[in-house]
Amino acid sequence: MDNGPCTGLAAVSTALLAMSRRLEVRDVLRTIVVSARELLDAEYAALGVPDDHGGFAQFVVDGITEDQWRRIGPLPRQHGILAAMLHQDGPQRLADVRQDPRFEGWPAAHPDMSDFLGLPVRDGDEVLGALFLANKRRAPGAQHGSPHGFTDEDEELLSLLAQHAAIALTNARLYERSRELTIAEERSRLAHELHDAVSQKLFSLRLTAQAAAALVDRDPARAKGELQQVAALAAEAADELRAAVTELRPAALDEDGLVATLRNHVRVLDRAHTARVTFTCDGVRALPAAQEEALLRVAQEALHNALRHSGADRVEVTLARAPGGGALLRVRDWGKGFSPPTVRKAGRHLGLVSMRDRAAGAGGRLEVRSEPGAGTTIEMEVPGG
Repeated sequence: MDNGPCTGLAAVSTALLAMSRRLEVRDVLRTIVVSARELLDAEYAALGVPDDHGGFAQFVVDGITEDQWRRIGPLPRQHGILAAMLHQDGPQRLADVRQDPRFEGWPAAHPDMSDFLGLPVRDGDEVLGALFLANKRRAPGAQHGSPHGFTDEDEELLSLLAQHAAIALTNARLYERSRELTIAEERSRLAHELHDAVSQKLFSLRLTAQAAAALVDRDPARAKGELQQVAALAAEAADELRAAVTELRPAALDEDGLVATLRNHVRVLDRAHTARVTFTCDGVRALPAAQEEALLRVAQEALHNALRHSGADRVEVTLARAPGGGALLRVRDWGKGFSPPTVRKAGRHLGLVSMRDRAAGAGGRLEVRSEPGAGTTIEMEVPGG
């Protein structure tokens, strides 16, 4: 008996820590549902995030198989008990949900549910979701037919869980919004670089066409050569415009991973600048999301500095497996370089502070090696996940 409360407290603590460590909204929702079902020993658990059209933007379940979920069909609507949880403050605890006057049935493939406990997940006045459990498991050793179902203690525990779930879900939403802003800023910067490249091509195209027009009567042979150059420049401009259309999409780090995203970014910069920009990768495995994002942002900042300030005609990006099992990023240019102490003294950090912060935030380190006339190398290493 003495171990019971300690064990319960440890389980709650584990659940709350798991929620607080998630950054993606979908991961937070999943962790909430799994934690609630395990803590309250229920057969089923679900959490629905409402939309503005009478349905649910997201609906996460635990306790049924993927095949069952597919056979159930479309996501539920905001009606019956679900609507009550979204629009009423208190918990909904029912001995048999099927006997409640608000019960409106469920699809044929839906599992049968009886005892029910649900409540809203709120952030102030905003309802973030509806969390519910069904079919409390009978205590070990209980006789068939003995009373069972959700208790006052279950209700208190779920209320505590919902309060922390609201915090974790709000933090995850803020994280995703901040990431979207970062992606939007990067897209804007990339758009400017592509715009500059296309504008240069079109300017050259215009001058060459004017030269061809001036030569067409007095030197047809030279005019023919200029017109061939016009065709080549037009093809290059078309390629740049095609790149602008196909490459200016949100960074697909989650879908494509760090290697593919970074390779794509380098390819775009190589097209947009006169400097040769290359990327090589060797043996890097998937890393935790926070580390991959930090590596990508540091690479982007280092590339921006190299292409805008170094005057280099060659920039090399490499990503390799670190000796300790993590990853080592290196961005090297053969430009004019700089004196790091002089830059710091002048208050011109060239993004070095933000890069160091990103590296430290991901549990890694950043090293900058540069001197006037000798180019610059920026290295970032993160440990294995």
